Amino acid sequence: MTCSILVGGAWGDEGKGKCITYLCSNDKPSIIARAGVGPNAGHSVEFNGEKYGLRLTPSGFVHTDAKLMIGAGVLVNPDVLYKEFDDLAKYNVKERMSIDSRCAIITEDHMDRDKSSEHLAKKIGSTGSGCGPANSDRVMRTINLARDYPELEEYITDVSLEVNEAINDGEEVFIEGSQGFALSLYYGTYPFVTSKDTTASTFAADVGVGPTKVDEVIDVFKAYISRVGEGPFPTEMTQEEAESRGLEEYGVVTGRRRRIGYFDMELAKESCRINGATQIALTCVDRLYPDCARTQDYNDLSAETKAFINDIESETNVPVTIISTGPDLKDTIDLRKELL
Repeated sequence: MTCSILVGGAWGDEGKGKCITYLCSNDKPSIIARAGVGPNAGHSVEFNGEKYGLRLTPSGFVHTDAKLMIGAGVLVNPDVLYKEFDDLAKYNVKERMSIDSRCAIITEDHMDRDKSSEHLAKKIGSTGSGCGPANSDRVMRTINLARDYPELEEYITDVSLEVNEAINDGEEVFIEGSQGFALSLYYGTYPFVTSKDTTASTFAADVGVGPTKVDEVIDVFKAYISRVGEGPFPTEMTQEEAESRGLEEYGVVTGRRRRIGYFDMELAKESCRINGATQIALTCVDRLYPDCARTQDYNDLSAETKAFINDIESETNVPVTIISTGPDLKDTIDLRKELL
């Protein structure tokens, strides 16, 4: 049994939602723990013909035997959480969810400050979800924590304790990161970044797991690259070219049109190095190479696609183990057994 962390390799929108859903459906972890900043990040999940946009609930919720947890480092907006409880009622998410007592709580004041800040809203391109001001209050030690809210009492637990006990008992634990490496407050394209670090090391700390407990770090990259909002984008293509290639995308949280670019190998190398990646998941291969759509066998991929994958492996020195060739879970090539 292993403890795995999944991290976004670039500016978010890498297809983490599908990867998490696939991995959790197949590996069936006992606990799926959400790490990352908070509800400013959205994960898209397609399952059984339905599509969900999630901001706090772990994307692995489709594995209905797993406990769902939100680590102490994650900001929680109770309204967002309650809405997802309603949206996912048939998956019993409410009954399976636990929140660490040390999670900081986003309020209307945080969202108002986020949206009214000329710097955050206009220059940085914040989502307006209140995460920046909330993290600022946490640093100043003035924010209220989940343990201060009686209405959250039934969901409160010590996430770190439960996760570590599960690991010690030989159970499978999956830690779900959000956003992307290039949005890290430390290693991203500052100042056009999010309000905390978004690397695997911090995701482990978010749920209270020490580095010696982590077995696998899965770095997720899209076959092309995208970002929402302002900031440097060295491989960006024009919107006209993106349209001609059928690569138009829109953000899960904001609905803003994403900027599109070519795969950035230098960014991929840095992301794998700083995250300590042991595996790479490559998504949206079918959108870059339409002839590979819905392919489920590596041998059936085109020579051009295989060359692209081999180039990524040789440049990053990390094996590509998951290849997504379509939105459905079955449209996945899983090469992890080749590592054994």
